[in-house]
Amino acid sequence: MIGIQEYKVFSAHNYEQIPQLIKQLTKDQLWAIKVVGTVLPFKVNNYVIDQLINWDNVPDDPIFILTFPQKEMLKEEHYNLVDQALKNNIPQLELKKIVNLVRATLNPNPAGQQDHNVPVMDGQRLHGVQHKYDQTLLFFPSHGQTCHAYCTFCFRWPQFIGDKNQKFAQNETDDVIKYLKRHPKITDVLLTGGDPMTMNASRLRAYIEPFLSPELEHVQTIRIGTKALSFWPYKFVNDKDSEELLDLFRQITEAGKHLAFMAHLNHPAELKTEVVRQAIKNIKDTGAEIRTQSPIMHHINDKACVWRDLWNTQVQLGLIPYYMFLARDTGAQHYFSVPLVKAWHIFKEAYRQVSGIARTVRGPSMSAHPGKVEIVGPATINGEEVLTLNFIQGRNSDWIKRPFFAEYDEKATWLDDLKPAFGKKRFFFETELIDDVKLN
Repeated sequence: MIGIQEYKVFSAHNYEQIPQLIKQLTKDQLWAIKVVGTVLPFKVNNYVIDQLINWDNVPDDPIFILTFPQKEMLKEEHYNLVDQALKNNIPQLELKKIVNLVRATLNPNPAGQQDHNVPVMDGQRLHGVQHKYDQTLLFFPSHGQTCHAYCTFCFRWPQFIGDKNQKFAQNETDDVIKYLKRHPKITDVLLTGGDPMTMNASRLRAYIEPFLSPELEHVQTIRIGTKALSFWPYKFVNDKDSEELLDLFRQITEAGKHLAFMAHLNHPAELKTEVVRQAIKNIKDTGAEIRTQSPIMHHINDKACVWRDLWNTQVQLGLIPYYMFLARDTGAQHYFSVPLVKAWHIFKEAYRQVSGIARTVRGPSMSAHPGKVEIVGPATINGEEVLTLNFIQGRNSDWIKRPFFAEYDEKATWLDDLKPAFGKKRFFFETELIDDVKLN
């Protein structure tokens, strides 16, 4: 029987209370956690500490790197700036100014999230909502804008630093419902964050039930983006409101909606515990489907064997591999990013080692400003070595599945690093994208 767990959280303020950490790390390594954790969000809980991290392998353990700040996540000049500020014990107001200067260099909210993804209704921007692709609306419920633990590579790190100007959040659903009624092309509502699965069941119900209204028949799928399967699977097993939460999932499916549980799973180690396997069973028993996605990250999962094992384990447990992403151009991208060509080779090598039932996965893909761009692979055309790319999703749906070509570049880690092949000045979508930026 899986025992009930007391929930304990550690952050940059109390991480030195973790016995395994004190035993395993040097004083300099412990100090680095404080420095980096002053700039980028840091939170971890006792489940991750006690059951996921292999402390015999720390500091190289992938789950440790996934959850504990690493010194190299800050560039040297930024690290030294914050390091000296903390050692000199400067006033909090001055420290905050330094930290904000460093954060401003890390490209918060990339890919047009604030400027081009937020919809306008009746002359007002709908804060806490993003509508980038025709069929899918992203909803950021205000009570779900935290996580059970923070991933060190999180591209939504600005959600957690206490800056209201950088945060997406919506407390009420009334305007969202009104917007949905006016946009019948929207078939999917994605609750995201943060992590909606940090809310209690009654709070989550208050957000979700309006989407089940007969007036929103065109909304066919409720998606929930979450890392809770990895970071707190007790949520779906024996927390005090687990049954109420699972009943809500049943309510969604019985209302005729497809419930897509979008699980962020970065490494096979996250699927090894008895409680996560029970959580998966409980969720699937409600009629929900669990789809899985992860970025490919240096230091964590940039080996083909890791992805092969991850996809195979997921399929074994009844999960659907969905996406391999690339490290977004924000936060500590310089530390975590894998070059596009290398990521493609890793994907290809892992893909060929799994059966067709695991080949539902797509990627490697960049969620860039114009859309989700897939790395199709290298090619040679008329004697020129190029990189073939393709839109899985686009701001303009006419771009989808249109192949385009970039000069072959083994060092490029993001779309903006690539140059058009065959002597062209721009990629086919760039003119329209530039005009769109000018209009906004």
